[in-house]
Amino acid sequence: MSTFEIKFGGLGGQGVILSAMVTGRAAAIHDGKHATLTQAFGPEARGSSCSAQVIVSTERILYPYVHHPDVLIAMSQDAYSRFAPEVREGGIVLIDQDLVKPGAPSAGRRVYSIPATRIAEELGRRMVLNIVMTGFFTAIVGAVDVEAMRKALRESVPKGTEDLNLKAFERGYEWGKKALEQEKKLAAAPTVAS
Repeated sequence: MSTFEIKFGGLGGQGVILSAMVTGRAAAIHDGKHATLTQAFGPEARGSSCSAQVIVSTERILYPYVHHPDVLIAMSQDAYSRFAPEVREGGIVLIDQDLVKPGAPSAGRRVYSIPATRIAEELGRRMVLNIVMTGFFTAIVGAVDVEAMRKALRESVPKGTEDLNLKAFERGYEWGKKALEQEKKLAAAPTVAS
């Protein structure tokens, strides 16, 4: 059995819920898995705390809430500060390095960073930083098939923005693949005893 508990966190207006919806849709409709989605946000539409939880599993999901996620995608400092302590030991934390400054690594969690905001700005729309993060997540975690994510993305974004969002996804995905390759090279490098 393979189950991933994922928490997306950020601010209202960053597309946190959309990222979670794309992930859940990709898993359940295009990847033959089971998925649940729950969400929470403050009373203000933009700028308040916002989070979404997705569970992706090869088995039926009997409880939809995430308490100790395997993965945290943090798109704001507040989301990182609030949710990083909940990530289970050995879990993965993905951050936008321009918006989140992590503390010291803790409890065997692996932290990966990407300049998602800068990449989105290079593409001409800062608002696609969530899709950059979604591509990054897809490459690093591998919980959902990449082609399933592309299909779900095309179906989920507003008409006329598909190409921009797919470019954002691909940039994040490529950044994630390079991060994993770099990690593999560092792990394989011989250590020098002193």
